[in-house]
Amino acid sequence: MLRTTHLLYLHGFRSSPNSVKAKKMADIVQRQHPGVTWWCPQLPASPREAMTLLQDGAANWPLDRTAVVGSSLGGFYASWLARQWNCPAVLLNPAVHPARDLARYIGEHPVWYDSSQRIFFEPSYVQELSRLEAQMQDVPMSEPRTLAVIAQGDEVLDWREMLARHEDGQVRLIEGSDHALSDFDLYLPEILEFLHLA
Repeated sequence: MLRTTHLLYLHGFRSSPNSVKAKKMADIVQRQHPGVTWWCPQLPASPREAMTLLQDGAANWPLDRTAVVGSSLGGFYASWLARQWNCPAVLLNPAVHPARDLARYIGEHPVWYDSSQRIFFEPSYVQELSRLEAQMQDVPMSEPRTLAVIAQGDEVLDWREMLARHEDGQVRLIEGSDHALSDFDLYLPEILEFLHLA
């Protein structure tokens, strides 16, 4: 497999490029792999706009040397892109049924890592997520190149659903931990090896 030269990181719902995991990954890439193109954009609340931003932004990337990392809702997006691009993806407590799970969050919310920023999650965004979920079923991966890091202690998402969705790829099932993967450092060596950045 070719070494990763372009790495995309996707944060979760109400999160940002200032999340702990995103900043740790950015720091590792900057210090240890300065030649790797790193992109961790602030994602629009609209799933359709988020996918357009990502596909346009990576339009000139060499997909055979591209990898994606995503957390929570970003993990769902990363899984979707991995199918579209046929590239490897690391999925950190990835959302499995985001349309169902986020339907109760319609309205305005503060961003976790910047209380001055707010997002408004509109009802139409649930339909956009439903369309993305349907497209996931239409583009199966013949050989899943995913590493799903799943915490049984996740207090937001059901680890059983995550495991059932991603068990065809590599899985790191963690006893305990939490949705944010507060012990993220423990899994970094395995993640970096999977991404061919070790």
